[in-house]
Amino acid sequence: MIDIVNWIKSKPLRIKIVMMLNKSITTFVYAFYPLLILYLVVQEDERLLPLLLIPGVSFILVTVLRKRLDAKRPYQIYNYEPILTKKKDGQSFPSRHVFSIFMIAMSVFVLNTMGGVLFLILGCLLALSRVLGGVHFPRDVIAGALMGIFPWIIYWAL
Repeated sequence: MIDIVNWIKSKPLRIKIVMMLNKSITTFVYAFYPLLILYLVVQEDERLLPLLLIPGVSFILVTVLRKRLDAKRPYQIYNYEPILTKKKDGQSFPSRHVFSIFMIAMSVFVLNTMGGVLFLILGCLLALSRVLGGVHFPRDVIAGALMGIFPWIIYWAL
């Protein structure tokens, strides 16, 4: 883990790319979701309720799980300065950033397949930036992604 972070840190351009991916994807997706909800309200779309409830309940459950597990972050275990600034210790597993973007991606997927695929790709890039930025282990982002997808699979199965 520390070798990857040191490799990124060895070139200023790599640092900028990781930081830019993390910030721009997070900002875009977190701004998009409220606009999506507003659009569904204006359209009086019957899919509004599941697109509010499934992400909302899932977010609460993931937050509770993170607090209970309180997994240490890579920089805590390996004692290094992460590329992405993080003021929090613990609560690394699962990644809530990655969970959120995959949950939103699946919400978009419900409405538009191609849009959902685009958001899933953004989710993979965000997950990569969180690992390369030194604030999550691969297991954290994989679990976050799966937890963002799984509730929608259950919803479709019902």
